[in-house]
Amino acid sequence: MTPLRFSLHRYSRWDGSQQEPIDPADALGAMADDLLEYGDLRWALRNLMSRGMDLPDGGQFGGLRDLLKQLREQKAAQLKRYQLDSLLDDFAERLAAIEDRERARIEAWRAGNSDGAFSADVLKSIAERNTEQLDTLPESLPARIRALESYEFLDPDAQRDFLELLRELKEAMAGSFFRDVQSMMQNMSDDDLDRMKDMIRALNEMLVRKIAGEDPEFDAFMDQYGDLFGDPPPQSLDELLEQMAGQMAASQALMDSLSAEQRAELMSLMDDRLGDPELAAQLRQLAKELDFLNPGEGFDFSGSEAIGLQDAMSLMDQLGRIDDAMGQLRQAERGGNLDNIDRDQLRDLLGDDAADSLNQLDDLKRALEEAGYLQQGEDGRWDLTARGSRLIGQRALGEIYQRLKKQSLGNHAVPEEGRFGERLEQTKPYEYGDPFHLHMPRTLRNALQRQGRGTPIALAPEDFEIYRSEQVTSTATAMLVDLSWSMALRGSFLAAKKVALALHNLITSQFPKDHFYVIGFAAYARELKPTELPFLQWDEYVLGTNMQHALLLADRLLAKHQVGSKQIIMISDGEPTAHLEDGEAQFAYPPSAATIRSTFRAVKRVSRRGIAINTFMLEESEYLRAFMDEIARINGGRVFYTSPEQLGEYILVDYVNHKRQRLRGRS
Repeated sequence: MTPLRFSLHRYSRWDGSQQEPIDPADALGAMADDLLEYGDLRWALRNLMSRGMDLPDGGQFGGLRDLLKQLREQKAAQLKRYQLDSLLDDFAERLAAIEDRERARIEAWRAGNSDGAFSADVLKSIAERNTEQLDTLPESLPARIRALESYEFLDPDAQRDFLELLRELKEAMAGSFFRDVQSMMQNMSDDDLDRMKDMIRALNEMLVRKIAGEDPEFDAFMDQYGDLFGDPPPQSLDELLEQMAGQMAASQALMDSLSAEQRAELMSLMDDRLGDPELAAQLRQLAKELDFLNPGEGFDFSGSEAIGLQDAMSLMDQLGRIDDAMGQLRQAERGGNLDNIDRDQLRDLLGDDAADSLNQLDDLKRALEEAGYLQQGEDGRWDLTARGSRLIGQRALGEIYQRLKKQSLGNHAVPEEGRFGERLEQTKPYEYGDPFHLHMPRTLRNALQRQGRGTPIALAPEDFEIYRSEQVTSTATAMLVDLSWSMALRGSFLAAKKVALALHNLITSQFPKDHFYVIGFAAYARELKPTELPFLQWDEYVLGTNMQHALLLADRLLAKHQVGSKQIIMISDGEPTAHLEDGEAQFAYPPSAATIRSTFRAVKRVSRRGIAINTFMLEESEYLRAFMDEIARINGGRVFYTSPEQLGEYILVDYVNHKRQRLRGRS
């Protein structure tokens, strides 16, 4: 017994923020033009995820390009808001306030106002000494802070504020180089700290060897210090450099964004902030070597709002994460793989809607697969199914009908009242010889109207009413599509593919008794299966337009059908430039006399078999018109000169309007 399966659904009140799932049919329709234009399903999927799509309700579903735009705007807003000229002003102002408080205490001691522990002379002496020390402090902020570290404060509040300033400065500087250095150092023993300094020294030596083009001896380095780099440790020097560059990205970006003077002042301020001068020196050397190997780019700030060092470090981290997210999105655009995008980071930067949009994009392939439009092969590649190909044909047909509707052109033949045809919903009185497709409700109503109510109901011949029917004969059509490179060059190839798909869909859905073949021709001609049409490409590297071979192949395919009418629809943008001799294509431009003769012989061949040739030319010149007029004279078919934009309307209207006429070779 098959176990019962239950699905859990959660419902909530609609507030306008919910995103409806993308309709797979709409998604396939949105990527159809790219698929038809380039014949590459992977590229079409990638382009759809990049640009997003218009929704039927008039809305827009944003793709990767929209997320990139949001990130660029967020970055630009920050760059236009701040300026870094006063980066250290906050520390300078706080330090000035500390000094002012200390001087106030000095003045109190000089006036003899103390707790009485010292004599007035001692107080005055201490006050004079501290005043002299404060008066001789260096002008630059880094040197001033360094000097105050050995100063003996008289005011406990000033001393506490100064220690807090040092703590914040140390935290900002330590965190700016390695995000985890400070916490690592707090938990290290002296031996561990010595080993860390040895590691950084060895790392610097390894990078120097790499810069010099020598063997960096990475494996030996990792054998000794690999346990300091997490689990699993980096497997190559490039991976190690990438890891460290990520940890130092914020500080390096800040340095690169400053002027030379600002950079020198900030670097000087960093001296001894880690509490170990040797370690600080090694880290500074490491920063220079990493910058040489992976030169970064600073940010160009143009705003007016001041920002402090700690806030600047946070801002640099945010801008770095924005750049990182933008890089991930660009890589996804190029490769079509969303797996390497950090969803949590994107949500932090742009909010839940952005992450939800990305998840919907990620689900797109699966939705298309579940809808039966795509299937994934064993090699991991995605292929279009027959159902997907039919949907693209339906969309192409609907697109043509929409244009016809706007142009107020008829797109259906007027049904003829006749016999032995396809049944319509309209009815007519029965006449001798009509097929007895009885419409029972109308027939009974006629009898009741004639004899009145009551049973049994007696039927008379004049009561019989039958369905009207169209006079229909089956049609076998071969569509010849020019695959020469000039079709793509002039923008005609996509239109030709669309009309082939649309006509195939029209015939299979509305005229199932008809037969339809597609033949592509360039230097040679070949039959194309309907499932091949979306992926059809022009012969970019093959010269020649071999109408002769295409006509002969069409003649062979149409010869399978003994009843009904036969026709050839040829789509091209130029005269023939190739023909077959002993099975080999012979190319000549301008067209040779042999090519013209061979093409006319093929036209005469199909004309003798009663096959009409209707040609739709996408280019017009005096020579071409003369050539096509000769084909029409030989065959009795018609020539249409049109544009790629109107090709579909011309062919579909012509097919439907003349479908019920028996086409003859000559008129």
